[in-house]
Amino acid sequence: MILVLKLILTPFFIGAVTLAGRRWGPVVSGLLTGLPLTSGPVSFILALQYGTPFAARAAVGALVGQVSVCLFCLAYTLASRRTAWPLSATLAIGTFLAATAIWNRLTWTFWPALCLLGVVIALLAWRLPAPAVAAAPAAPPRWDLPARMVIAATFVVLLTTAANSLGPQLSGLISPLPIFGVVLAAFTHHQQGAPAAARLLRGIVVGSLAFGGFFLVVGLCVTALPLPATYLLACAAALAASGFSFYLTRRDQRLTPSR
Repeated sequence: MILVLKLILTPFFIGAVTLAGRRWGPVVSGLLTGLPLTSGPVSFILALQYGTPFAARAAVGALVGQVSVCLFCLAYTLASRRTAWPLSATLAIGTFLAATAIWNRLTWTFWPALCLLGVVIALLAWRLPAPAVAAAPAAPPRWDLPARMVIAATFVVLLTTAANSLGPQLSGLISPLPIFGVVLAAFTHHQQGAPAAARLLRGIVVGSLAFGGFFLVVGLCVTALPLPATYLLACAAALAASGFSFYLTRRDQRLTPSR
């Protein structure tokens, strides 16, 4: 059953979010990408495989790992103003990996990790204003969606298999690895330009509120409640936070003067 979950759960979420992003554009795509599409299923599988205390400690690492994702978004946005997508993507992934290496040298607990993520989201949402105009979306290649789903399943299988050797903190730190963030940013940058990529990346930062809501519930409840109740509550918290993020983004769009 665990293997079936590894192979099906995350690819299903990735497919649904990809189709929603194509339907409603880069802002919605970024917001949905901020959801724990890989790290959420990873957390559930870790709880099943290695126990709830392991999952609780990994949840702390995941919160700090999402800080690295926000820094990835900042690095890509700044680089994209002067460079093409290959160098922008390389610098952004390098930023994520460097931040992960730094965080892993520290011992994190739940509340400092949650507070750090909240502060970084607030600062970068202010630092990365939404551009006023979005370019028209280009048609994605046919292989795009199947490739994302295969990559997602492979990542989940590899990480959950190696988690016992990596330990809970490092497993959590790695779980938000922005595989799809960099793919979406690079495609958007190449096809629609740097401003559209900035919209997408700001959406990921603001959408990280949903990530924080999910792991807030997991960190507090996974050792106290049954797993189905914990992860249903976590999903509800993520969806509520995602709705709030969407409201904030729409408000910013209305307040941004057209050029």
